[in-house]
Amino acid sequence: MPDYNVTLESAWIIKDVKTLDDAIGIAISEAGKRLNPQAKFVEVEAGMLACPFCEGELNSAIVVADTALVGLLLDMKVFRAESPEHATRIAKSTIGKALRDIPLQVKDVQEL
Repeated sequence: MPDYNVTLESAWIIKDVKTLDDAIGIAISEAGKRLNPQAKFVEVEAGMLACPFCEGELNSAIVVADTALVGLLLDMKVFRAESPEHATRIAKSTIGKALRDIPLQVKDVQEL
């Protein structure tokens, strides 16, 4: 059975924040706290979007009225899964238990 690297995307809302950098830092910190100790092996980083005009990379975060929406990427290695779909279900279950009420969407699944 092969191993997989599953990347999930999540949306994180931060209230009472002034800058984009603060919002990203707070979102990563809060996600890390909720993942620890159950799923401390999950890597958390800020998501990136492709600019439709210049095709450069932009942060997937926005601050409006001191409230931020931050897109996070959650990477998890799944060992000995039967298929990519099985690896996805394992990752969503593991991460979903720690991050209740946080929407998760599959971004990428790669065989290791």
